[in-house]
Amino acid sequence: MNPWTKKSIEIASRPGYLDLLYAVYPILPSGRRTIPASEWDEIKIMFEERDNIGLFKLLLKQPIFPIKDSYVASFKLDESNVIKNPETVRRISARLYEMGLDEIFEKCTEPKETNRQMGQLFKKWITSGVLGIKSKSPTDFEADERDAVLDASDTEMTNFARENLDYQNEKRLDLVIRKNNQYIIGEAKFLTDRGGNQNNQFKDAKNIFDASRVKATVVAVLDGVLYIPGRNSMYQDVISNTGNIMSALVLKEFINSL
Repeated sequence: MNPWTKKSIEIASRPGYLDLLYAVYPILPSGRRTIPASEWDEIKIMFEERDNIGLFKLLLKQPIFPIKDSYVASFKLDESNVIKNPETVRRISARLYEMGLDEIFEKCTEPKETNRQMGQLFKKWITSGVLGIKSKSPTDFEADERDAVLDASDTEMTNFARENLDYQNEKRLDLVIRKNNQYIIGEAKFLTDRGGNQNNQFKDAKNIFDASRVKATVVAVLDGVLYIPGRNSMYQDVISNTGNIMSALVLKEFINSL
């Protein structure tokens, strides 16, 4: 087992692990999404007139389509499918009319899922100075070789690693750090449950270690249920993996050890 993984498991088993983790991921209830009044007025008109095409197009523009249906994604990707597939539009529209305007509004304005906040929360934490290293914009980060945390979008971090560190993995990065003229790159995730999508998220995070030729130390900063002992596949994968899988709570110590 990787020693930093072992240390992370030990920390996760102590009282207060989740309390400390809240400093990294201070998850708060999201406010409801909004629909501009003018758009909602149009939606009501299309609904009352039973204009399937008009209603469908207006609802496709919302962040959340009010009905979960396997065919909706095709309409979102190519709106011309609304005209090309009238029977499917009619089928889904019938369900919309059955729901009624109040429920459509409720579904379209649902709060953002907390797991979509995780990346930004981690970025805010890592660039706050908590690691004892200043954060710098891409321009300032490249201007000298002093210790720094790269404060940039995941795309900008990935491009920097590709251009400067021979990073050839397809995965986008959540952290790029320079310490003592060494680079640390990696991904960060908070895994809140086992099974299904969370298992896939874990497997996806481990793919960061496929960056074999990169001129940097690669880490997967993972927290949550993966450190709870058991026969489940996630924990078994953690203890058998030799890569630098670790909690955000030991990241500073790890960086200072390099």
